[in-house]
Amino acid sequence: MTTLDSTALRTWLAEALGGDVTVAPPRRLSGGAVQENWAVDAHVRGGSLAGTQALVLRADAPSGIAASMNRAEEYAVLRAAHEIGVTVPEPLAVCEDEDVIGRRFYLMRRLPGLAAGHRLVKDPAIDGEALAERLGAELARLHAARPPYPGLEFLAEPDLTPALYRVQTYRGWLDALPRPRPTLEWALRWLERFAPTDETLVLTHGDYRTGNYLVDAGTLTGILDWEFAGWSHPDEDLGWFCARCWRFGRDDREAGGIGSRDAFYRGYERAAGVTVDREAIAYWEVMATVRWAVLALQQGERHLGGSERSLELALTARLVPELELDALDQVERILKVAG
Repeated sequence: MTTLDSTALRTWLAEALGGDVTVAPPRRLSGGAVQENWAVDAHVRGGSLAGTQALVLRADAPSGIAASMNRAEEYAVLRAAHEIGVTVPEPLAVCEDEDVIGRRFYLMRRLPGLAAGHRLVKDPAIDGEALAERLGAELARLHAARPPYPGLEFLAEPDLTPALYRVQTYRGWLDALPRPRPTLEWALRWLERFAPTDETLVLTHGDYRTGNYLVDAGTLTGILDWEFAGWSHPDEDLGWFCARCWRFGRDDREAGGIGSRDAFYRGYERAAGVTVDREAIAYWEVMATVRWAVLALQQGERHLGGSERSLELALTARLVPELELDALDQVERILKVAG
């Protein structure tokens, strides 16, 4: 989608926001490899949102991947996170009528800041330790939500332990791809054999990492991209954030390429009132690496299969050999520590 129909959008906005609306031509925002994000500047006359509103319209992409929920579901999760008190863009309205712009979408407030991970990890103005601690605390706030949660009934609870459920899911995704990946199959078997038995379930973000939050003048302004949220073990989010694949080359800063594990864990522990099991996180970092490798292959298939021609999607699949090597290295380190 290269443009949006401003006229159809204006008509829908007038009804959704309860006032007469003028809309500037929407512009496509960078990022959003799975979904599309558009900046919408609307001037509303009348209603509770009177005035000039800086908005983001988040729409379905032309093709998707197995783990991504639809926009109405993502909107419900974003609304729940906002209610819980997590720092997120305020959700405003959702549209399931594909006739408006050709796809389903929802609207949220546009927040200031930068999300690009490769730039954030190099920004000298950011106090990485303070930001890592803040992000740990934000995650703990989210994890306070347990099933069942009002409005999130569509999120299914796993019928296995969280770890074994993830192994089963990723093996299914891998089996559905056209070409075998023996290294990933081996890593999944290792994850299956040594899966933790803890059945604790909390509301997890599912993609909590550098690149999915906004920072403005060194301050966290919002956590983004909730399409992979679900009920899982809290260590899954902790491991995903700390996995090497999301450090953007700053391996000296193991918490998201921005700060230390100690700072990230400290923020989480203080807010959650628990002690993070450092050894358990190592297992979930292997899981994170395998998951990202399978997702990268799925992204590549969106291009190779012809459903969405994109150089970015094609290049994403090229990351897989490095991720496979990383998974093997992680398992070797865990085995050495275990003796």
